[in-house]
Amino acid sequence: MKTITVLGASGFVGSAVLHALARRPIRLRAVARRRCTPPPGRAETTVVTADLTDRAALADAVEDSDAVVYLLLGDGGWRAAEGAERVNVGVLRDLVEIIGDGDGPPPVVVFAGTVLQVGVPPREPLDGSEPDRPVAPYDVQKLVAEQLLMKATADGRVRGISLRLPTVFGETAAEGANQDRGVVSAMVRRALEGLPLTVWGDGTVRRDLVHVDDVASAFTAALDHPDPLVGGHWLIGAGRGDPLGEVFRLVAKEMSGHTGKSPVEVTCVEPPPHAPETDLRSLTIDSTPFRAITGWRPEVSLSDGVRRTVAALTSSVHGKVRT
Repeated sequence: MKTITVLGASGFVGSAVLHALARRPIRLRAVARRRCTPPPGRAETTVVTADLTDRAALADAVEDSDAVVYLLLGDGGWRAAEGAERVNVGVLRDLVEIIGDGDGPPPVVVFAGTVLQVGVPPREPLDGSEPDRPVAPYDVQKLVAEQLLMKATADGRVRGISLRLPTVFGETAAEGANQDRGVVSAMVRRALEGLPLTVWGDGTVRRDLVHVDDVASAFTAALDHPDPLVGGHWLIGAGRGDPLGEVFRLVAKEMSGHTGKSPVEVTCVEPPPHAPETDLRSLTIDSTPFRAITGWRPEVSLSDGVRRTVAALTSSVHGKVRT
């Protein structure tokens, strides 16, 4: 039986990956800073609670792993990366040094990057062949970490694969897991409070939105087809390019259908002066290279994903009110 270790197993994406892997007959190690509940399934799951900035704790957590899925995210989310470099870069550096010194075949490391490592999108769609010119601190740190992984791969120490993720949305897979902090869930929470949903500009800016379950299946697909993927970065996306104005109106419609109340208003506003240029540019993804190798494709439609997100967040808020 293979041993697969998920670092960041209590996170939004991490909990979804953990649930997907738990269905397999493997040894599954769920590692997070706070304890998480092992999901049901065929896997022999071990939960490890550890601060992975402690190098010794990291070494214990990944010992004898055949594959490691790296889903760590520094405190405060991706917009607070200035203070999160130790997690976003330092732990990855420690990881490749630790597992690269072991005996036997080099372990596979599947790393979660971001499509914005490219910086301001130079064209649509992105396909992974663009030069990297990241702007935001988080995107810079992800690129640095990815480069460390690829250098260790070239040196034969690990077998690194980077999946560059777009805007991920959806409902949390596990009780107690970190909630999605992205734009879709933020608008669902505003609609729950009866507040208008504000979209910057005229609402035509597009985002490539992928449901978290589809992102989890991309990680399992990478683990199933490592050989042709090792040493490269691969873009994950639905390829739709959903206009944010339409997405917000869909959120308002689904919330109305779920609660029986009138839909909240969707209004267009001028972007604030501090808005980064990457937030004002459309972005769609061509995942053809990754799909051709793995057979992966997104299965959750935007409407179904928004419906599920609305239902989950509404239930969560009502549950808190009852208690």
